[in-house]
Amino acid sequence: MEIIISENAVSLGEKAGRKAVELIIEAIQSRGEANIILATGASQFETLKQLFSEKGIDWSKVTLFHLDEYIGMPMSHLASFRKYITERFLDKVSPLKQVVLINGEGNVEEECERLKKVIRAHPIDVALVGIGENGHLAFNDPPADFDTEEPYIVVNLDLQCRNQQLGEGWFTSLDEVPTQAISMSIRQIMKSKHIIGSIPDERKAEAVKNTLTHPVSNLYPASIMKAHSSCILYLDKGSAKLVATSNNYAHQYIYHSVIR
Repeated sequence: MEIIISENAVSLGEKAGRKAVELIIEAIQSRGEANIILATGASQFETLKQLFSEKGIDWSKVTLFHLDEYIGMPMSHLASFRKYITERFLDKVSPLKQVVLINGEGNVEEECERLKKVIRAHPIDVALVGIGENGHLAFNDPPADFDTEEPYIVVNLDLQCRNQQLGEGWFTSLDEVPTQAISMSIRQIMKSKHIIGSIPDERKAEAVKNTLTHPVSNLYPASIMKAHSSCILYLDKGSAKLVATSNNYAHQYIYHSVIR
C-alpha cells in the first residue's frame, strides 16, 4: 500500500484524479476498454472534479459501476447516489460505453442478481473508494462481511454511519436517514485490479489510524485494503494527523509514505 499525503482536499483530489486517469487510459490501451467503480459522498468531490476535467480518456470505452445506494431512495432525493453520480460525473463527460447504477427502489434481491450478472462480466480495472468515519468500505459497516462472494449485498447501516450522512448535509434529521442499503461487497471491491482511496478531512483521522495501524479485521473494514496488491490511499493533513508524524506505529503495511 502506498500513502500519499497532501496539504489539503483540493490537492488530494488532483493527485487521486490524475492517477485514476492514468490507470483508466492504461486499461483502454491494453484491452480496448476499462471498467471502473466510482465512490460517492463528500470525500469524493475533488477527485471526481479532477477526473472529469482531465483529457485523454475515451469515455465511450468505459463501463461504470458505483458502490452503493439506499433502499427505498428515489433518484430525485438529494442523498441518492444515482443522482450524485449523474449530476457530479455523468452529466460532465461524454457518454460512456455502459453505466450500471444501483436501483434500491424495487425488489432488492432481484436487483442484486441483476447487478451480479453484469459485474461478473466486467472485471474492474480501477476502483475509486473512500473510508467512512466508522471505517466502512462502501456501506460495509463494522463488523463487515469479509466472506461473502456475492458482489452486491443488503446491509444494515449503523448509527455512526447514519450520523455521518446527516452531518454531511444529505438529510435534515436522523429519522430521514435510511437504515438499509444495497452495497458492493468487500470481496468484490478487492477484486479490482487497482484501488484508489480518497480520504480527506480531520473527521476521518480516527478511521485512517484504525485502518493503517490495526491488523486486518472486519471490525475495521477498510483495513482489508492493506491486503491488496495495488492500492494507493490519498490523505490530507487532517485525515493523516494521527499517523503522519507519529512514531508509535510501525506502519508495517505501508510501503511508501510521502507528503507531496
